[in-house]
Amino acid sequence: MLYILVFSALKLDMVLVVRHILYYIRQDHDRMPSRRRKQDPKVAALRERGTLNPKPERVLDERFQGSEFFDAHDLLQVKYEMIRRVEIEGAPVAQAAQRFGFSRPSFYAAQTAFNEGGLFALLPKKRGPRGAHKLRPEVMRFIEEVRAADSELTLAGLLERIKERFEVNVHPRSLERALARLEKKRP
Repeated sequence: MLYILVFSALKLDMVLVVRHILYYIRQDHDRMPSRRRKQDPKVAALRERGTLNPKPERVLDERFQGSEFFDAHDLLQVKYEMIRRVEIEGAPVAQAAQRFGFSRPSFYAAQTAFNEGGLFALLPKKRGPRGAHKLRPEVMRFIEEVRAADSELTLAGLLERIKERFEVNVHPRSLERALARLEKKRP
């Protein structure tokens, strides 16, 4: 019995000690600065615009080491300098690609894009489908016809008819956006 009383007292003391520790940890946490490092504003801007180099550590070119102007995080600048190094300074493609953290095929893709579209063409393209690729013009005409014939047709019913006729699964939200665009076009 004594053993149980001592064990219960120890258990109660442990609970009180843990509560006491947690109380002080919370108090200190409120006064302590955040452990997160503040992100460089330039890196944040590059990430937002989609031009943050995902592997800046691979850029081994000496101009990018310890320079404030040349920034290995800036994907556009890295690609441009890689192309310039080959075309103006005459560096071998394999060497330039390696020094700037790219493969030879990536160099040639960047070079072709730059030659065809200039600096703007080196910017990364948006990923994914461009626009409502399932809602082609003939599908949109069909939607207009069906809605004109049956104004009480629900969104689910319209999706079902599109699937039957064109064998295409359209997401309900895509159809809602397409219908909103149709409404805007109407006078």
